[in-house]
Amino acid sequence: MILLGFDVEEFDMPLEYGKNLPFDEQLAVSTQGTNTILEILSKADIKATFFCTANYAVNKPDVIKKIVDAGHELASHGYYHSDFKVEHLLQSKLKLEEVSGAEVSGFRMARMMPVDEKEIQKAGYTYNSSINPTFIPGRYNNFSKPRSWFFDEGVLQIPASVSPLIRWPLFWLTFHNLPMSVIKWMAAAAHRKDGYLNLYFHPWEFTDLNQPEKYGFPGYVAKNSGEAFVKRITDFIAWAKSKGYAFGRTDEFARGVINNK
Repeated sequence: MILLGFDVEEFDMPLEYGKNLPFDEQLAVSTQGTNTILEILSKADIKATFFCTANYAVNKPDVIKKIVDAGHELASHGYYHSDFKVEHLLQSKLKLEEVSGAEVSGFRMARMMPVDEKEIQKAGYTYNSSINPTFIPGRYNNFSKPRSWFFDEGVLQIPASVSPLIRWPLFWLTFHNLPMSVIKWMAAAAHRKDGYLNLYFHPWEFTDLNQPEKYGFPGYVAKNSGEAFVKRITDFIAWAKSKGYAFGRTDEFARGVINNK
């Protein structure tokens, strides 16, 4: 099975590069990308998981309704994208459930940063997908973490997928920069090893990021964004279907693991 996850947030990444993007424009970029993703998933007739910040959901309840009405899973990405307090774990869950009317059982920490699993469990989440089990310079070193699902403090951990052996991350930047033939080869190897793939992206990747004066992004972030990224993800989905891989919501995958443990 392939689990596609999309982190829907206020697009505040330009602030990391010294650019000032008004909040309404942050929301507009993420909304444009989310609508594009929904179109891709609808055409492919597959379901996915949208990890949303409560801040985005409160400001864009219509988009949250579209996600849920289309049969996709809504999960928590915290309350704000660039501010975290322990109490946000429960607060974001409750707010997302209030806005959507749907149960929220999954969590992903912004920027895949560490989070206390005891607090995740206390907030009522069934699973946590906040680990990228590799080394990202300046971010984290998770080589000591398991590369496939495991339990911690009673919470199912579903790490992002990495290739076997060398643990090359199969995350969003890889999909921007490596040839698709290499990505498919690594994805197939990881699927054989683990029996599933857990891939994560962001709506803003599906918009044109090659605007250095506006966003300040380096080339490896802006490369193959916008329409080029739409083509890459569409091509990957078609390839995966041709291989016989199924797609599903992360909560459904989690229930299957928990019920069979």
